[in-house]
Amino acid sequence: MTDPIPILVVEDDAKTRALLRTYLEREGFAVQDAADGSAALALAAARPPALAILDLMLPGLDGFALCRRLREAAPLPVIFLTARSTEDDKVAGLQQGADDYVTKPFSPRELMARVHALLRRASSVAAQATEPVLTVGPLRLDGRRRQAALAGRPVALTPREFQLLGCLAGDPGRVFSRGDLIGRVWGLNYDGMDRTVDVHVMNLRRKIEALPCGAGLIQTVFGVGYRLREDGEHDDRADG
Repeated sequence: MTDPIPILVVEDDAKTRALLRTYLEREGFAVQDAADGSAALALAAARPPALAILDLMLPGLDGFALCRRLREAAPLPVIFLTARSTEDDKVAGLQQGADDYVTKPFSPRELMARVHALLRRASSVAAQATEPVLTVGPLRLDGRRRQAALAGRPVALTPREFQLLGCLAGDPGRVFSRGDLIGRVWGLNYDGMDRTVDVHVMNLRRKIEALPCGAGLIQTVFGVGYRLREDGEHDDRADG
């Protein structure tokens, strides 16, 4: 019998925290919960979680900062659960590296479905351990170690960014529509914002283009979607 999957819940409202614990434990997860960021970091250090559900408006260390700190230790999936419900708030959350964004009031059943979906996605990335290292020009993706590098220099990616880049690199030159990428990376049942793919590509491109050989690797085909340059070479005419 395998050990239950550990989930970290960080929520300063005691009733919401208890509700999340109840539903997660019903689903068979091992729940670690905290009311603030400092306590959450201590829990994560003692037992690294497989996924984290974070409120944004936390005392002391807010959800954005906590997400960054957790990701420094391990590339775990993160769901932001918050009362901030505008599109700008959601985009900001995705830009900070969240894999999903759920607004309050929320459906516990829907949240559990999102948790399972994210864990399946994370598992599919881990399953790449049996696949060879993928190389496209200066880009190298190591599925077993879940590491990306450009011309030998490591690029720190979130699990979602790694999946997205792996999808593009798996068929360089092919144009993937936003629908293609949502189906392959988020799942066919994903019902989030249309801008989700664009935000994640923007984050991914920013990290890649921080290195000299990264300019133009990910290209936008306006009105269609995105592709990875087939030759993987530097292109000063990158179309943003």
